[in-house]
Amino acid sequence: MTTTSVTIEELRALIADVLETEPAEVTDDAHFAHELDIDSLLMLEISTRVSAYGVPDNAVAASGVTTLAGLHAFLTSKLTGETSPSPLIRPRPVSDPAARLFLFHHAGGSHLLYRSWAEHFPEDWELCLLEAPGRGSLQALPLIEDCDQLVDYFHAAIAPLLDRPFGFFGHSMGALIAYQLTHRLLHEAEPLPAWLGVSAYGAPEVDAGGSSPHLMSDDELRAWLRNGGGSPPQLLDNDDVWRKFAPVFRSDFKLVDTSAAPRDPEPLPVPLTAFTGRTDTLIGEDRLLAWQALTTDFRGLERYEGGHFYLLDHPQQLTAAITAAMRSTCL
Repeated sequence: MTTTSVTIEELRALIADVLETEPAEVTDDAHFAHELDIDSLLMLEISTRVSAYGVPDNAVAASGVTTLAGLHAFLTSKLTGETSPSPLIRPRPVSDPAARLFLFHHAGGSHLLYRSWAEHFPEDWELCLLEAPGRGSLQALPLIEDCDQLVDYFHAAIAPLLDRPFGFFGHSMGALIAYQLTHRLLHEAEPLPAWLGVSAYGAPEVDAGGSSPHLMSDDELRAWLRNGGGSPPQLLDNDDVWRKFAPVFRSDFKLVDTSAAPRDPEPLPVPLTAFTGRTDTLIGEDRLLAWQALTTDFRGLERYEGGHFYLLDHPQQLTAAITAAMRSTCL
């Protein structure tokens, strides 16, 4: 059964039933993870039950809501169409920002990769987290598995926000998108980012070869993801959870695997810094250092302890480095 409305009391009872507790224990502002001990599997159960109200069964699990009040607002928005789905999430809107920083997530991920970063940047900066379709509030939209199409999608979303100094930072697949979007802006003679940060992704190469994760079997892909880190064991070890998220991984990896590197690309007239984890087994430093051929102003390779998802362990150091890089070019 589907409906076009849901009350907060209905949701309170639903969550209490999942937790096998009393509804009174589920207060409006209790944090799911910290106060109610809702882990990934319980969140998936809640998301599945909420699908009875007419939202996709993975929408809540991927939305990032953390309280009952937030869940109610999210569902109300989805069911009544109060807002149009947007790939832009601004965790701390600023009315007249001194600068904007656009952040692009990795394959199989979402804007939640950067959910804790806002507090580490200057208060007069506005963070704009980009979300690819098929996750979060864009759950109902079809996945995009073509790089140019995703660049088109993000280009349309950010175009009205390029009226002041801005920068791009992308991790893994996000680095590819940030680079290709910068090329798009250059080709269209639009404002360019004052700085571009590329993390855990090698400079695009013509006929680069290498593995193609989107063509792997389920067992191979899950093993490959375990080796890279960054994906919670609950996602990779639970068959029910994996079946819900596998299409997102495969779509994103197809986008990366089939992206065509430009032949003889014009070096970007944009300062560029590369970032890596010292023990990243997926991307060698030679590929990261190759970025210097694709920019007129290579700012070097910054190394951090950790693997492909090193940034999860160094949010303060990394945001400080990004802040310094941006200030050195435009502020």
